[in-house]
Amino acid sequence: MNTLKEKRDKAMMLGGEAAIDKRHAKGLLTARERIELLVDKGSFHELDMFVQSLSNDSSNETPGDGVITGTAKICGHTVCLFSQDFTVLGGSLGISHAHKITKVQDLAMKLRCPIIGINDSGGARIQDGVDALAGYGEIFFKNTQLSGVVPQISVILGPCAGGAAYSPALTDFVFMVDGISKMFLTGPAVIETVMGETISQEELGGAKVHAEKAGTAHFFAESEKEALEQVRNLIDMLKDEAKPKPAKRSHKSIDEIIPKDGKMPYDVRDVVTELVDGEILEVHKLFAPNIVCAFGRIDGKLVGIVANQPYYLAGALDADAADKCSRFVRYCDSFNIPILTLMDVPGCLPGVDGELRGAVRHGAKIFYAYAEATVPMVTLILRKAYGGGYVCLGSKHIGADFVYALPSAEIAVMGPESAASVIYRKEIAASEDAEKTKAEKTAEYRKEYANPYVAAAKGYIDDVIAPSEARERIASALDMLKDKQSQPVNRKHGVMPV
Repeated sequence: MNTLKEKRDKAMMLGGEAAIDKRHAKGLLTARERIELLVDKGSFHELDMFVQSLSNDSSNETPGDGVITGTAKICGHTVCLFSQDFTVLGGSLGISHAHKITKVQDLAMKLRCPIIGINDSGGARIQDGVDALAGYGEIFFKNTQLSGVVPQISVILGPCAGGAAYSPALTDFVFMVDGISKMFLTGPAVIETVMGETISQEELGGAKVHAEKAGTAHFFAESEKEALEQVRNLIDMLKDEAKPKPAKRSHKSIDEIIPKDGKMPYDVRDVVTELVDGEILEVHKLFAPNIVCAFGRIDGKLVGIVANQPYYLAGALDADAADKCSRFVRYCDSFNIPILTLMDVPGCLPGVDGELRGAVRHGAKIFYAYAEATVPMVTLILRKAYGGGYVCLGSKHIGADFVYALPSAEIAVMGPESAASVIYRKEIAASEDAEKTKAEKTAEYRKEYANPYVAAAKGYIDDVIAPSEARERIASALDMLKDKQSQPVNRKHGVMPV
């Protein structure tokens, strides 16, 4: 009879030395090597090491049934995790494999700790038949139960095809690696056979596609090691509170960063940097770059930051930006993370294509997410605040607790130039110098209507503040709101415009 040590040593060898060498030859890490890079040294405690496939008579050939599960520490924080092992039956999912994953999902629920899944699988195990499909269903059900209760993180480090792709899509954060990660419902071969279209795996479901276009991936990395380090950074950022770090400020005041000319772009991340401690962790950085969603800290306290990005599409909202923003706001609300909104929005992106893509339906998600949120919400209007963009992005009317504006803020139904063209169109048309009259009327409209003092006079904003006061006022507001009590509406759930 083999000793415990011999059994453990055999299990540690995964699918065998030859299979491990084959992976290394391709420049890929094994399931165990990935865990070692991800977690604090010596902190991993494995569960169910000796589980075998129920569909394979030669049980010694399926160590761990193709997935490694357990608990560990990351930056000192407890996590649950699983790592699929491609060296054992291609990491395919059988019923025992699935039950190992659902077991560690249940443990994450009990411990109220993050769960991390490293996905690298050939999909459903054919030998297990309908049992494999049942296993996927059980995992999806647990993903849904865990949603909003514990952070769920998926790292795609190999193929993730067919039904397997739905589990990562149900989690909170998806990490993908260029040239390694592949995720799609139907592979290139099937597409070519059925649709007659030729496309590579990388073009169909590679990391860049999901990070830039599809929006499935929240983080993009160049290597496995970089992706795993990104996961560590996220886990460390998501802890409740930390000692404030010196801010890496540009030594420019906010009013120096924001151009006086409203048509001139700037990088809103420079403003964010002036407001937070240390660095921010941007989510969905490559997707819908006209809006920035990031985690940061103010006086050591975790804050979710939503900011229009004038560098892209002038910071206007479109369908992708709406999806990105609303999802982030709902995540922050689920985990009691205060929301800071930095508004510089000219409105929604006009155009036939946007309308036909469902701009109204997608845009409604932002209204819904902010209106439903019960966490502390503070908004600072930097410059433009026009139309529905003003209302939905953390205005007083949609539920924000404190709304401040800089003196440069313009709050109106539309931009002064467009408004003047509508209101004073007869005077402009009758003028001998139409351009001069339009400029005069634009200035008149801006002075009379599109300034923060009009909104302040009506109580729609709480104060007009100097740029130099912004960080202190925001920090003070968040501190006052730390014990905010807000009773949600007594209902089963609403119908979000998905």
